[in-house]
Amino acid sequence: MAKVFITGGTGFVGYHLVKALSERGHEVVCLIRATSRTGPLEPFGVRFHPGNLHDVESLVPALKGVQIVYHLAGTTKALKVDQFFQVNEKGTESLLEACRRVSPPPVVVIVSTLAAAGPVKKAGEPHREGEPSHPVSWYGKSKRAGELVAEKYAGEIPITIVRPPIILGEWDKDGLEMFRPIARTGVHLVPGYRRKYYSVVYAGDLAELLVTAAERGERLPAPSASTDKGQGYYYAAFEECPSYGELGKLMGKALGRRTLVIPVAPPVVWTVALLGELTAQLRRRPVVFHLDKAREALAGSWMCSAQKAREQLGFSTPKTLLERLEQTVEWYRREKWL
Repeated sequence: MAKVFITGGTGFVGYHLVKALSERGHEVVCLIRATSRTGPLEPFGVRFHPGNLHDVESLVPALKGVQIVYHLAGTTKALKVDQFFQVNEKGTESLLEACRRVSPPPVVVIVSTLAAAGPVKKAGEPHREGEPSHPVSWYGKSKRAGELVAEKYAGEIPITIVRPPIILGEWDKDGLEMFRPIARTGVHLVPGYRRKYYSVVYAGDLAELLVTAAERGERLPAPSASTDKGQGYYYAAFEECPSYGELGKLMGKALGRRTLVIPVAPPVVWTVALLGELTAQLRRRPVVFHLDKAREALAGSWMCSAQKAREQLGFSTPKTLLERLEQTVEWYRREKWL
């Protein structure tokens, strides 16, 4: 058993991680803000530490005696570009600086994203650890900036970075927006005419990998070390890699209805994204589909291989993608989300 500190623990992936850790008997402390939704985590006996990710002094007391830190906090949508970097880069830097001030420093597992690597360069060839990164969205660029910050601290703190692709599962509000149109109309819209393929991971399987990565995963090398650039990085995904149209049909099957896949011309995609952007600015609240998401949607295939995680850490996906989608739909319906 270990004392564990989590940022972003009240989010979607955080729920699955807290559940996995509590089942192992770990003592879990979650960083929260005044607006954090803590109710779903209370059955797990979690302790909450009010604080600010950007206030190093508020983090240091919470890290004393902590053996493992999971950094899940981040933002996938923002009203301004600098907000991506303020959270995904500067927030990571503040947390690592707080960890550096604790003796001994805890093991830190950072949840990044496939978006930090960018779309694949060659069709049918998934990303593997150690390949050059070329993010195309501000979100991906800001998460990559956070990774580079972590690499600078790697000589002083044991750090591992996990890059998940699309994450689906219970409590996922963004993923719900993919299910809803299919549930309501039986239609699944695909951005662009080119067939693009996507890696996916179930949140519970990702949580298991995060726990294992903390226990015995590779750590980032010290900045001065000359070694494999992929050291300390892991991808997590199903071996199945459907096209976006095929993913929609799988969701339809999980929902119990036939699905019509309709490609959407790129100019229409950009127009919808721009309208979403304008709506967000008027309402002063980010929306799910905006210009940054359009950049990713039209950039190409987003695929990654979890072979390294399977071989080194025993990462597994015990159920098929369809079974996990059915499980997620069942939860959505039980909770009246669908």
